[in-house]
Amino acid sequence: MKAMFEYKDVVARLQVAYDGSAEDRDQREKAPWKLTERADFLSIVRTEGKVSLLEIGAGTGQDGLFFQKGGLETVVTDLSPEMVARCRAKGLVAYSADFLNLGFPLSSFDAVYAMNCLLHVPNVNLSDVLAAIRNVLVPGGLFFLGVYGGDPFEGEAPNDWHEPPRFFSIRTDDQMHGYVREYFDVLDFHVVEPEGVHFQSVTLRKPMLTK
Repeated sequence: MKAMFEYKDVVARLQVAYDGSAEDRDQREKAPWKLTERADFLSIVRTEGKVSLLEIGAGTGQDGLFFQKGGLETVVTDLSPEMVARCRAKGLVAYSADFLNLGFPLSSFDAVYAMNCLLHVPNVNLSDVLAAIRNVLVPGGLFFLGVYGGDPFEGEAPNDWHEPPRFFSIRTDDQMHGYVREYFDVLDFHVVEPEGVHFQSVTLRKPMLTK
């Protein structure tokens, strides 16, 4: 039986939606709590002496630029060509890629950063995406996964201002724990609840011996 939602069926609409919102997003200031999560991850990466980072779902490149200015050799990817163009305009090495086709050799990066992008991956495909991310990390590499969570939901978000409306997959904390621990060691899992949202902040490590 075919799954109700699959990643290959939602990527085209997501690309159009984010192409159309790139200018607006490039002008937005990030919420202070997001800046804190980002800075905390950079601190961990630098403390461990890691030097290279891949950001997936990079948007307009604000976070990627932060990591690059923080001393990391930074590469970013995004599904949207318009987002990629804005990343490159900021001086970032940027490529258009989806999560299942990242296009990098095994063990290419010391760290991976994914802020609020894996919530666009249907549950049926999340394990494959996590495996793809693990593949591009060096053994012992770090992975920050940040997503909105809460009551389970899959589908186009009601009242989404993007055109076309975007697909979301919202997961409980227990669900997310179950997915990530199959592929990574969990270093930290905490919830941030600013402005009525439930944000899952997860710091993971690729095992030295792949599970």
